[in-house]
Amino acid sequence: MTERLSSLFLRTLRDDPAEAEVASHRLLLRAGFIRRVGSGLYSWLPLGLRVRRNVERVIREEMNAAGAQEVLFPGLLPREPYEVTGRWTEYGSDIFRLQDRRDADHLLAPTHEEVFTLMVKDLYSSYKDLPLTIYQIQDKYRDETRPRAGLLRAREFTMKDAYSFDFDDEGLERSYQLQRDAYERIFKRLGLEYVIVSADAGAMGGSKSEEFMHPTAVGEDTVVMNDSGYAANVEAFATLVPDAIPTDGLAQPVVHDTPDTPTIATLVDVANAQFPREDGRAWSAADTLKNVVLALTHPDGSRELVVVAVPGDRDVDDKRVEVAFAPAVAEPASEADFAANPGLVKGYIGPWSASGPVLGDESRTGIRFLADPRVVDGTQWITGANESGRHVSGLVAGRDFTADGTVEAATVREGDPAPDGSGPVQLIRTMEVGHVFQLGRKYAEALGLSVLDQNGKRATVTMGSYGIGVTRNLAAIVEASHDEKGIIWPAEIAPFDVHVVATGKDEAVFAVAEEVVAELDASRLEVLFDDRRKVSPGVKFKDAEIVGVPWILVIGRGALEGEFELWNRATGEKQPIRREDVLQKFAK
Repeated sequence: MTERLSSLFLRTLRDDPAEAEVASHRLLLRAGFIRRVGSGLYSWLPLGLRVRRNVERVIREEMNAAGAQEVLFPGLLPREPYEVTGRWTEYGSDIFRLQDRRDADHLLAPTHEEVFTLMVKDLYSSYKDLPLTIYQIQDKYRDETRPRAGLLRAREFTMKDAYSFDFDDEGLERSYQLQRDAYERIFKRLGLEYVIVSADAGAMGGSKSEEFMHPTAVGEDTVVMNDSGYAANVEAFATLVPDAIPTDGLAQPVVHDTPDTPTIATLVDVANAQFPREDGRAWSAADTLKNVVLALTHPDGSRELVVVAVPGDRDVDDKRVEVAFAPAVAEPASEADFAANPGLVKGYIGPWSASGPVLGDESRTGIRFLADPRVVDGTQWITGANESGRHVSGLVAGRDFTADGTVEAATVREGDPAPDGSGPVQLIRTMEVGHVFQLGRKYAEALGLSVLDQNGKRATVTMGSYGIGVTRNLAAIVEASHDEKGIIWPAEIAPFDVHVVATGKDEAVFAVAEEVVAELDASRLEVLFDDRRKVSPGVKFKDAEIVGVPWILVIGRGALEGEFELWNRATGEKQPIRREDVLQKFAK
């Protein structure tokens, strides 16, 4: 098949669009693959659709090879199934809700677990019908607060979502492994480096959850891993909890006047100057307890304040907070929140709640207090006294204060011990390109999906869920495969196999190019032919480089002698090639 640039619906851009933040966003716009319609919304042009369909082809081939069957559900769905599972409320403001002319509630699907489950419930009734794995490639919708980075964080995006249905847990294990293996084949064919990590299941629920993470500097996720095989995303990282320390014989806490010390750094300086340690070691930020006030907005709209305590040498990690308090949305407490709760003295907040022993009832705030797992019984801290300009030292966890619970909210650092005891970890910036879950029976139970077992009794089906972001992966490939000139597509998904560029003004050269293009086309190669007569060679070359087809065949002044030039877009190598060798080269 041949596509001619003289008639192709394409306009490349010489300058970077102002809104483009990352390489994939910039290059896909400049190369004429996508165009922006609105915030987080993009149209697909002919070149972009060709690549997108090639990505989908790779996914379909591996899904089908793994025994999955393709279906297709609508993107517009009724409220009722999501009401049954509780996700109509749990999704909060993250989904698009709308009403039809009869005032019936609908949503633009952010995901399709409910309708997959109900489809199988409608058609299958016996254990003999299982196992079953079905999938679709369909658009999804999320009302992102801050759409950014083009296709990497859009409000409309395309996903492949698959669901397995099994009679028992052993069957789920087999189905899960088949999909996991298929994912490895898919990412290898797409040319994407990946790391498989343990993950938090989040709103999806279920037991086992793993993410396929692609290392990239523009990623929004962090993978925690080490050379011994431990790997998890930062949200799923579990702090190695130290042993409790006996409290017998520990000195009583002392309250100090510490004016003008609203930060950890100023507090450490004052502590070392005014009440140095008896053992001679200097106080550090790790000896302090930082108490952060968060406001939680629950799915039903209610608002709750919570105090999160972390060691003072660490910050609160937004990603970990998001998972820890899901489905509630967490944000820093506002000035109005502090004004409404005078027991929270900004900059001097102490670890006291409505439960546990306190230094006097006047210190109680009545606000839920959650501590980092490192705050074990017997550990001693310098922290706020809940009074302006005052801190307390020697405050002992378990004796002087008790948390209402623990929370994994603190930042993870290079060198932290892995929870499995395999040694210190390192942090790698990544983006999620695939996710596999063992959902178990959560959705089947909620929606009544059961089958008759061997004895004629009802048994709830167990499920798995497997997602790949099609458009996100396409952008990830561009992030990983480009240079200063443009995109470099892997051959598996490139829009064309070869880009033929005819240069000059000699019609005889164009006649030779037409013959070569016809031969390539007859050999079942996908050919992009730059047959434009009144465009300079420099412009043609720039267009060829930014579009990124793996091979560029230049037919110019040596054409009449059978001499062409072949460019390898990936390596930048340019070499002469005889006309008679062209077909043999591409046959290989």
